[in-house]
Amino acid sequence: MKKLLYLTLFFSLLTSVSVFSQTAGSAKNSPARIIGVAKDQNTGEPVSYATAALYKAGSEENVAGGVADGDGKFFITGMEPGEYTLKISFLGFETKSVENIKVTSPNGDVDLGDILMADEGVALEEVTVQGQRELIEERVDRTIYKAENDKTTAGGDGTDVLRRVPMLSVDLDGNVSMRGSSNITVLIDNRPSAIAASSITDALKQIPADEIKAVEVITSPSARFDAEGTSGVINIVTKKNNLQGMSANIRTGTGLRGSDFGVNASARKGKFGFTLGGFGRAGYNITGGFDNTQLVTNPDNSMSKIVQSADTKRNQLFGRYNFGVDYEIDKYNFLTGAVNFGIRNSKNQQDNFLTQNYLDGELVRSALRETNTVDNSNSVDVSLNYTRTFEKKGKEISLLTLYSRDNRENSFVNTLFNEDFATIDSRLKNDNPSKNEEFTIQLDFVEPLGKEGKSILEYGAKNILRKAKSDFAYFQADGANGDYVESDNPNLTNAFNYDQNVTAGYVSYTTTLFKNYTLKPGLRYEYTTINADFRTESAAEIPSYGTLVPSLNLSRKLGNGNLIKAAYNRRISRPSLRFLNPNLDASNPTQISQGNPVLDPEYTDNYELGYSTYFKETMLNFTTFFRNTTGSIQSVRTVQDDGVIFTTFENIGEEKAVGGSIFTNINISSKFSLNGSVETYYSMLNNGLGTSNEGFVVSGRMFGNYSLPKDWQIQLFTFARGSRVQLQGTSGGFYMYGLGINKQFNEKRGSIGFGADNFLTKEFKMRNEIVTPTIVQNSTNVMRNMNFKINFSYRIGKLSMDQRQRRKKSVNNDDLKSGGDGGDMNQGGATGGINNNK
Repeated sequence: MKKLLYLTLFFSLLTSVSVFSQTAGSAKNSPARIIGVAKDQNTGEPVSYATAALYKAGSEENVAGGVADGDGKFFITGMEPGEYTLKISFLGFETKSVENIKVTSPNGDVDLGDILMADEGVALEEVTVQGQRELIEERVDRTIYKAENDKTTAGGDGTDVLRRVPMLSVDLDGNVSMRGSSNITVLIDNRPSAIAASSITDALKQIPADEIKAVEVITSPSARFDAEGTSGVINIVTKKNNLQGMSANIRTGTGLRGSDFGVNASARKGKFGFTLGGFGRAGYNITGGFDNTQLVTNPDNSMSKIVQSADTKRNQLFGRYNFGVDYEIDKYNFLTGAVNFGIRNSKNQQDNFLTQNYLDGELVRSALRETNTVDNSNSVDVSLNYTRTFEKKGKEISLLTLYSRDNRENSFVNTLFNEDFATIDSRLKNDNPSKNEEFTIQLDFVEPLGKEGKSILEYGAKNILRKAKSDFAYFQADGANGDYVESDNPNLTNAFNYDQNVTAGYVSYTTTLFKNYTLKPGLRYEYTTINADFRTESAAEIPSYGTLVPSLNLSRKLGNGNLIKAAYNRRISRPSLRFLNPNLDASNPTQISQGNPVLDPEYTDNYELGYSTYFKETMLNFTTFFRNTTGSIQSVRTVQDDGVIFTTFENIGEEKAVGGSIFTNINISSKFSLNGSVETYYSMLNNGLGTSNEGFVVSGRMFGNYSLPKDWQIQLFTFARGSRVQLQGTSGGFYMYGLGINKQFNEKRGSIGFGADNFLTKEFKMRNEIVTPTIVQNSTNVMRNMNFKINFSYRIGKLSMDQRQRRKKSVNNDDLKSGGDGGDMNQGGATGGINNNK
């Protein structure tokens, strides 16, 4: 009944807004309209959802605008009689200008017919686009951030790019969340990789910012997507081409905190296309610290107080290498294959790690430690995909395969000093190698219906076989040179095997109703079987389960290109190895943590309502949402008999969130633009056992771009987020900012730039609080991430347009709750993917 009530209220609001818009529109007595159809000049196909902006002739004063529908058709109203210039833009195409448009009457239509748009890869050296490109594009089912137009991220990685994207939040450690939830799916060119499954944070650090073309934020995925992701899906679109000839791009950068070097090459001859690339990034001098104070009520009602502090240092090395080939067998049959490799080496140190123990106010012990952690991994994704098209436009069959593997080596050595704080008393070592493999096969069908094919039926099936293994052991050694002795405690030394099989089928239907309505219902069913066991024990009893996942997306085009959309979907989040891994993390002996191998999946119902409008030079987007999660996987902390805080994961009762966001993009002039957003939501958590917490979370961002003469450009970015609510406390807020200056030269083949991050702030502090009936803990993490950097890139070779552009497909697996931080539990991951989003 609650779900029915939410849906009723939700779509009632949609209907009210629609009726209001219709009433307002009818009062204008059929005003003058400029109409046209945006098409690809190479293929003749419509450019769906292209953006149209109308300017007064001879000036940069924007007077009206609109968004094309799925067939590329658009209309613009709200202008007075006069002479105008129209500019049509869309991701992947050059901005098209239509001059000398004359509106002679306040009524009637000015039909521009077909407007042909060229791919932006055509004759780059010969095209000069005047004015400021848009950074944000709003489509029916997603919001697109055009990262290639943002020069402040040059020399950075995927983390730096996602910090600028509306509806996303990235903290100082690189953990990503959407609308307050870190349970999101990250795809790269519509497919995940093994490293993204085990740690989204690590995957983003391996992708150079200069290779990211756009970021798509999909808050309400349809049935063709795997059922994973409480908040939604993030698709990172990299720069690639379908061009003839050869080209190579070299880029490098260096700074106080890191350096990078990358090379990418493309070649296409006839029916064959090849890509080869490599990127390396080193991080160094990443220093910080932490302090922690915890008050614990012991089982005998005595009061323990623990005060800790340490200096931290991190060095890391990331690499990503890829090779791809595609082959056009004939007009209707295509093959694509790709191999991607990733490496990560990370070393973390905690020096001067001092722990002071108090009992009822008296100091009873002081201990000095030194902790060294090594976290290395390597991953590989191998895909082979076949696509068949037909003479009937839009009809398609695809068979997609993927093998994905991630090997991870995680260990730490905790050195305890004697009371003199100089000689070594003992050493504790933990080794935790893990391995994750996936085998995926997927079959998809796309069938246009009706004479004009305006309705589309999509259906398909998919099978994912996952194998995850965590081998863990503890060793103890006396003094500085004693031999390590392995523990025989099965809770400390063991092996955990986890096999999961997910079989899924889906159907999705898209149609247009009453001209201006688009309806997209879908249904997906997934059946999951699990086998898990320990080396020293019999198999764990984890039952199989089936999940029915409905989805519904509805949009309504209004006058002047405005758009209102509503959506409902149900999602499932299976726990990944981060949450399941039974390895005991005792790197800090006063705060230990362990995964829970028998976790259940969590289920989420999402409701969303959005409205986009244009007002002269300004674009505005309003979004509201409600999210209800049952069986939410959350950290739970308890006190052991020795006063140690033990953290694990449990399926708490319920997590609700209701909130909204406002986003705006303003073209102040042809050279100066601003965009920004404010997002807030109210979070309510309850474990059903008397523990609950709730509160507001607010965040905001601002981005400015100014074009200077002679191909110079300056950009400024800032972001801030308040504290976030957790079941047993809060995690601290933070802020950051950056400045970039960029100069292009040699007909825009090369660029050189200077960037500065957090240049007025020596260090950032993030404060966290945990409050339970027996635990009060306050901790502060310090990061010194002031950075100055110089970036250089240059493009060699020249490409021309290949008229035979084909849509590439690949697999995506996006059904695991993997968390944002990727580092709490010495975890590996349990995912990899196939793409095509089905």
